[in-house]
Amino acid sequence: MNQDIIHVYFMPGMAASPKIFENIQLPENQFKIHYLEWLIPERDETLEAYAIRMTQKIKHENLVLVGVSFGGVLVQEMSKHLKLKRLIIISSVSSKHELPKRMRIARKTKAYAIAPTSLVSHIDMFAKYAFGSNVKKRIELYKKYLSVNDKRYLDWALKNMVCWNQDKPIPEAIHIHGDQDMVFPCHHITNCIKIKGGTHIMIINKFKWFNENLPKLILNGRLD
Repeated sequence: MNQDIIHVYFMPGMAASPKIFENIQLPENQFKIHYLEWLIPERDETLEAYAIRMTQKIKHENLVLVGVSFGGVLVQEMSKHLKLKRLIIISSVSSKHELPKRMRIARKTKAYAIAPTSLVSHIDMFAKYAFGSNVKKRIELYKKYLSVNDKRYLDWALKNMVCWNQDKPIPEAIHIHGDQDMVFPCHHITNCIKIKGGTHIMIINKFKWFNENLPKLILNGRLD
């Protein structure tokens, strides 16, 4: 029976802990969930090198990789070095062309280099920077789910998110995106399963949709 179990690895978003997946449940007779956590990058480590280092955490073949936001970018890079059954990205982008204008400007001007990541110990400041001004009611949420406060990691993550150089989407990737995502606006996303009312944190507040539909997507690659 164990040979039939599908191993599903979940990668959280930038600076987030696997707690964002705490309400995600998959049938235990079919799936085994594994959680990946962010490593502190080595000095001047490229995203490709980091992704290869992260693959060392993978202990199974023909697995499923699920990544949220910047974690979605990372699992796409990891997928280039692994044999996968399925690649699923959530609230993310599938190429540099799907980045919003403000991030493309930040790339050209290198504005990411002056981001206030040294203030990340003050979680309110980081939440405002990362998620926009409308976050007062959700500060406690970010205190719970944002766990990586290392400045070197945050500088590295911001730079590699903004400067990700993927030119074309990975054809077999399944992209799930909310139509109310303010970090990566849906009108920039070219091919996705669109979730009505879904925001950038829909993995947390729309977990029922994922619990119902992830098994179908993993097994069949589609919802119908």
